Amino acid sequence: MPAENETQKVEAVLREHALSYPGAHEDFPWGHRAMKVNDKTFLFMTVDGEKLNLSAKLPDSKDAALTLPFTEPTEYGLGKSGWVTAHFEEASQVPVPVIKAWIDESYRAIAPKKLVEKLPARGTAVPGPASKPAKAAAGKKASASKAVAPVKKAAKKVVSKVKAVAKKAAARVKTVAKKATKKATKKVAKTASAAKAKTARKPAAPARGKRAATPAPKRARRS
Repeated sequence: MPAENETQKVEAVLREHALSYPGAHEDFPWGHRAMKVNDKTFLFMTVDGEKLNLSAKLPDSKDAALTLPFTEPTEYGLGKSGWVTAHFEEASQVPVPVIKAWIDESYRAIAPKKLVEKLPARGTAVPGPASKPAKAAAGKKASASKAVAPVKKAAKKVVSKVKAVAKKAAARVKTVAKKATKKATKKVAKTASAAKAKTARKPAAPARGKRAATPAPKRARRS
C-alpha cells in the first residue's frame, strides 16, 4: 500500500475531527468523501494527488470566507444556501484551524437540534465527552477565546498573504499599463505625423461646384 502524502494526512486529520461530532458518519456518494449527520452531508472532501478540495455550509461566515483567495460559492446552486468550496494545491496551504471551525459551523447548521445541544459552547475546537460546557459563564468565554485564537491567527496569516499578492499584482498591472500607454502614445504621434505629411503632399481639391482652372493657351508669335 503506497504511503500517504502530506495532503492525505491533512485530510485524515479533518476527517477524524468531523467524525468526532455526535452522530457523524462517513459516506461516498459519486466517489467523493462525505461526512454526514442524520444522513445529511455537512462536509465534502476530495483529494487528487497533492490537491485538496472541500465544501462546507457556512450560514454565518460565508461572506468572510469568500474573501479568501482559495474559496468560491459551491456549484449546483448550493452557494445560494451558504455552501462554500475551498481549493488547495498542496497541504501547506490548508489552514487547518480555520477549516475545523468551518466544519463546526457546518455541522451545527445541518445536525438536528438535539445533537447540537450536546456540543460545547460555539468556538470550541474539539467536541465530544472530553469537552463539556463550562458551568460558569466566565469559563465558557475563556474556553471559546482560547479555541478561537488559533483560527484568528491562521486567518490573519492568510489575509496577509493575500494582501502581499494583491500588492505585487497591482504593481505589475501599473507597469504594464504605463508601458502600453507609452507605446500607444508613440503610435498615435507617428500616425498623426504620417497623416500630416501626406496631407501636405496632396494638392488642394477645387471647391465644390467649381471647375479647376486650366492654363490659357499661348498665342503663336507672328514672324
